[in-house]
Amino acid sequence: MPLSRADIGDLAYFVAIARHRNFRRAATDLEVSPSALSHAVTGLEARLGIRLFNRTTRSVTLTAAGEELLATIEAPFDLIDRAAENLNRYRDKPTGRVRINVLEDAAELLLAAVMPTFVDRYPDVEIDISVNNRLIDIIGSGFDAGIRWGGTVPEDMIAQRISPDVRWLAAASPAYIAKFGAPVHPDDLQHHRCIRIRLGNDQIYQWEFERNGQEISVATPGQVTVDESHASLSLGLRGVGVMYGAEPVLRPHLESGALKVVMDDWASTGGGFHVYYSSRRHVPTGVRLLVDLFRELSPMG
Repeated sequence: MPLSRADIGDLAYFVAIARHRNFRRAATDLEVSPSALSHAVTGLEARLGIRLFNRTTRSVTLTAAGEELLATIEAPFDLIDRAAENLNRYRDKPTGRVRINVLEDAAELLLAAVMPTFVDRYPDVEIDISVNNRLIDIIGSGFDAGIRWGGTVPEDMIAQRISPDVRWLAAASPAYIAKFGAPVHPDDLQHHRCIRIRLGNDQIYQWEFERNGQEISVATPGQVTVDESHASLSLGLRGVGVMYGAEPVLRPHLESGALKVVMDDWASTGGGFHVYYSSRRHVPTGVRLLVDLFRELSPMG
């Protein structure tokens, strides 16, 4: 039985849901309502006479038939998407919509610096930005690309550097130092109040220091643990404890005197920001334009 035009459209919906394993995220990606997506797939299953998804209130999984269908049609739909995206080269103004997932530090240090130019230069390209420090599957969550610190990008992704390496420092407010003194060696942190850091994988970060080739990692003590650098910064400015952060984030407060570097001869250097995306999917025009603009403007030098 030949496929109808409606079947082809619904198969595109099927591919999106199969990739996301979630109707809501697929609907956001396709810019349709979750109910419309559900009705479309239900109609497709009825016309084919085969169930493609196992659906519960908590999960969406493919049936064996659904897995076989996805394996057969995913690549052709990718080719169609790529062909449509490539047509942007023939437009006077690029168009499209991309979704990116970024760390909060990247939102402040990178995106805030380049987006004014981006929106002026490419008014027909829509950028949907999600700021999230947690480690997530960007493809499964419906994102076209992500931005993370070097060394934390998943190995199966293509990554491009978009900033120089970054120096990481420990700092405290003048009020904290006046009350408790300043550590002079990383081991001294065991006797201080520290604002601990919870990473995106839920592990507590051990502060890293380096001096003259010697490297030390410290499991810092402290009553307060945060998972956002801005929260750590706010607490550090108010004297809650010694904090640890990227020098570009701390710089304005160091220059104003609201924070002071402690153990200035101890620091560490980490990989800068990288934009990353799937090696199995084409790169949307908006992502390519954004990467080019990062390199053109070099907001972090």
